[in-house]
Amino acid sequence: MFEIGATFLVLTALLAYLNQRFIGLPIPIGVMAAALLLSLALIGLDAAGIDFGVRQYEESLLRSIDFSTVLMEGMLSLLLFAGALHVDLSELRAYRWPVGLLAVLSTLLSTLAVGFGTWFAFSWLGLELPLVFCLLFGALISPTDPIAVMGILKTADAPKQLELVIAGESLFNDGVGVVIFSLLLGMLASGTIPSMGEGLLMLLHEAGGGLLFGLALGYLTFRLLKSVDSYQVEVLVTLAAVTGGYALANRLQVSGPLAMVVVGLIIGNGGRRLAMSDTTRHYIDLFWELIDEILNAVLFVLIGLEVLLVTFTASTLTAAILAIGVTLAARALTVGLPVAMLPGVFRLPKGSGWVLTWGGLRGGISVALALSLPLGPERDIVLALTYCIVVFSILGQGLTIGRVVRKAVSKQD
Repeated sequence: MFEIGATFLVLTALLAYLNQRFIGLPIPIGVMAAALLLSLALIGLDAAGIDFGVRQYEESLLRSIDFSTVLMEGMLSLLLFAGALHVDLSELRAYRWPVGLLAVLSTLLSTLAVGFGTWFAFSWLGLELPLVFCLLFGALISPTDPIAVMGILKTADAPKQLELVIAGESLFNDGVGVVIFSLLLGMLASGTIPSMGEGLLMLLHEAGGGLLFGLALGYLTFRLLKSVDSYQVEVLVTLAAVTGGYALANRLQVSGPLAMVVVGLIIGNGGRRLAMSDTTRHYIDLFWELIDEILNAVLFVLIGLEVLLVTFTASTLTAAILAIGVTLAARALTVGLPVAMLPGVFRLPKGSGWVLTWGGLRGGISVALALSLPLGPERDIVLALTYCIVVFSILGQGLTIGRVVRKAVSKQD
């Protein structure tokens, strides 16, 4: 296992260096593009009959790790905490209703819109994909990925209030999306459709339980940080809270992602202000910033390499183009349109609906959820669709979001 981790770290460092030295793209986009090009080059060489054994080695390396487990049960807790740590809670509280509406209601509506939209579109195309798998696809692709959003948003130069809403939505809607996905996956496994009451109860248990657990864990961590003055110990306490807390949340069957966001908000605001010395604050910020940057880079390299394990056909590539259109349309209808039509509710600059629509980036969480589906031809189709949308999202939307911000929104203080 150590050798596998070392291999991916060395590859990530090499690609990050090449990007920084010669390409100059934002690190997440640059390393993913480089990893994707490397994998496509190996596929091309293999198709031409040129075999150096590198493709086989890369495939065996990727198969030796469970991408879904590595992300959802390992990296995600650290990345969500690191992202939430620098969100100003007082500012976020001022936009709690817009963020709540986008994270919960828009995610649910988008799941339905993408699910039924792709079902009708694929039927027209002649691609048979059961409705439940279309809805699962809608659930895993509707939430914006906080890792992708916050990694790329730094370069977009958006107005502060718009950046806050995009970041807040991305931090919370992935937890909601995972709960919806789990509900649909349970329905697929059992073959029964739960009642509305049962569905709401599951949502309340996982999402509400995750929020309450996060509040309790955040308060306990705050008290521990306040009782000592040693940056080494305090950094260790935050690391233990994140890793141990996420594992315990999974044991309690409550939402670990939502819990980590709440803990990050508590430590990044009350903890930073009341429980840390200047020295501790400096080291905690530095430590979690490095964790965020390193894991972000490794994750995006993994996404780029995963193309070797995805099965593509002419029909799935055509379906992927349709799915990109349906997903963007669903995002516009469930997020962009309400923001544009209800300026008094969302209180965002004019043109923000366009930015929120185009800035809804998807990333590793969507791929991880697609990989967790039961084996079969339906999983292969959903995985191929998801991968194409994630690549389009990061390379297409991620590289142009700054231009969209500058054209659509007049910069306001």
